Amino acid sequence: MELASAIASDLSGICEDVFSIQIVPPGWIHFELTHSTLATWLQSLVVGSLGRAGEQGSRGAEETIDGQSPMPNSLFAVEYAHARCCSLVLLAHREGLIKLKEPVPNTSPAFWDVISPNPLPWLNCDGILRLNHPDERRLIGELIQVVDNIECPDVSGSVKWEKVALNLSQAFEKFWSNCRIWGEVKITSPELAQARLGLLMATQSVLKFVLEENLGVFAPLEL
Repeated sequence: MELASAIASDLSGICEDVFSIQIVPPGWIHFELTHSTLATWLQSLVVGSLGRAGEQGSRGAEETIDGQSPMPNSLFAVEYAHARCCSLVLLAHREGLIKLKEPVPNTSPAFWDVISPNPLPWLNCDGILRLNHPDERRLIGELIQVVDNIECPDVSGSVKWEKVALNLSQAFEKFWSNCRIWGEVKITSPELAQARLGLLMATQSVLKFVLEENLGVFAPLEL
């Protein structure tokens, strides 16, 4: 415990704005992302930062995506989740819950150009992430896992991208079933509704990347 405390003390001085650190007997060091760091990361997915650093383009199929290729039956659920995210975000724009610069792009958007609110209200007035429902946390956890796989090309060869995409789409469906945006939530908690829309946009961004770059499948705006 003494050694762990010394290590944690040094680490806290380096990354206290990124992680909260806790020492647990018999000497484990637990790291947890701060709420502000997680909010910044989610916002980066919304604005389309995924894959930009290396532009690795690890597409699973070395063929041009023209939008006309037949869709594998096993990936229909993933395509549906992507299209559903798009339609919900566009609906929110039409109803004034958010404002997009280009609400109806010619092709499926790589990211959303949100005019307002910008940034999205991920945190409440106490600096705590608004997304604390179990299914919101599950979806965020899936997003983190998928992005880790994308951003670590050294291990991407062992990743089963179809399974990864299906897991993410299933987490989205669970989130959408239990975490409402419209109705009472929109009226009484508009900031929560906007944060949940942000999670939709982040999910769409990651689904699009996996479908097009890793699986070679066109990600449609609608089905």
